[in-house]
Amino acid sequence: MGDAIVIRRGLLVKFISDSAIVEDLETRQRIRCFLRGRFRRTKTKPLVGDIVEYAEVGNSAVIESILKRRNELTRPKVANVDQVLAVFTIVKPNIEVFTVDTMLALIENAALSTVIVINKVDLIEAAQKSKFEQIVKTYERLYPVHCVSAKTGKGLAELRELFKGKISVLAGPSGVGKSTLLNSLSPSLHLKTSEVSSKTGRGRHTTTSAELLELPTGGWVVDTPGFALLDLSHLNAEKLKYLWPEFRQSGECLFSDCVHIDEPGCTIKKQVETGQISPSRYESYRKLYFGILERSEKQ
Repeated sequence: MGDAIVIRRGLLVKFISDSAIVEDLETRQRIRCFLRGRFRRTKTKPLVGDIVEYAEVGNSAVIESILKRRNELTRPKVANVDQVLAVFTIVKPNIEVFTVDTMLALIENAALSTVIVINKVDLIEAAQKSKFEQIVKTYERLYPVHCVSAKTGKGLAELRELFKGKISVLAGPSGVGKSTLLNSLSPSLHLKTSEVSSKTGRGRHTTTSAELLELPTGGWVVDTPGFALLDLSHLNAEKLKYLWPEFRQSGECLFSDCVHIDEPGCTIKKQVETGQISPSRYESYRKLYFGILERSEKQ
């Protein structure tokens, strides 16, 4: 009789061609694993971040099963994420608040914890300081906000603490310095970076596929262009209001089905007028609401 097959557990950290790299949860050894044929037959595929059961069979190893996921993202394809760090800048490039608010809505829709990271604060000049302070004031009411500079090192010590013991997704438009930030936090990663184009004012994506990167703090991060794609196809106009935390924290409107657009007795609109809710955030909501409706009508 042959030796009994030993089933072990590991964290799936990367895909390569027709196989996956799995890090054993006990030994921390990395093993190249192939997928059983039944995964293809059932059209089931493990995701980066999955806890899998694998076994060594002969001279190779195979993934036998996928343990239950705590959560699952489709763009990027990652499982068991603890938090999303939404990275943006107000200079080089200047990311519009609508883009930021759309990204935050997508993260809210995925029911994940959010941390806002404003990068390249060393480039902010005196004339931009007022705008910067207003942006910080707007978002720190809603989420933890960290102002950092990968170039000078400002705020990086606090940022390192956020990653400890967690699987994090770094999300944001191209050019905001996600890969540069990670290189600053862990120089051994040697991630590719690109300069912001002087012609378009935008950067180019340097990350093409999801991969779990281990940081010296013991946490994991996924460097991916994912949320930068701003795929809104799965958002529902009527449910959009639940993705604005300040709306959820406000009192009840006159009508329970109020979507905070043109209805009478709307508490949200009153709070926008009094400054309790940011006018820019409300404008982003309206723009996104009508944009979703327009796409739905075309479809």
